[in-house]
Amino acid sequence: QVQLVESGGGLVQAGGSLRLSCAASGSIFSINTMGWYRRAPGKQRELVATITSGGRTNYANSVKGRFTISGDNAKNTVYLQMNSLAPEDTAVYYCNVLQRGYVYWGKGTLVTVSS
Repeated sequence: QVQLVESGGGLVQAGGSLRLSCAASGSIFSINTMGWYRRAPGKQRELVATITSGGRTNYANSVKGRFTISGDNAKNTVYLQMNSLAPEDTAVYYCNVLQRGYVYWGKGTLVTVSS
């Protein structure tokens, strides 16, 4: 089993920044993709950003240009730098790992953006 631990969530005012971190541990052999998803109350979970082991990134249109995903393969860690935050970014953010066809999820970290 792969364990994922997110950190960095919290309360921030609109226009501010937060940096989320997700560290993977456990049965780590070859991670294909790490990423971030989010779920707002009453809404479906949506993709925020992903990054492959080769460094290829993918972003939701709503965050492109404001958020940056990066990874540290040596530390099995993925980061999400969130700038110019807006109230609509308020959600629980979940770390996701794809390894050899299996998907793993973290418990989530709450990001609240106040106006």
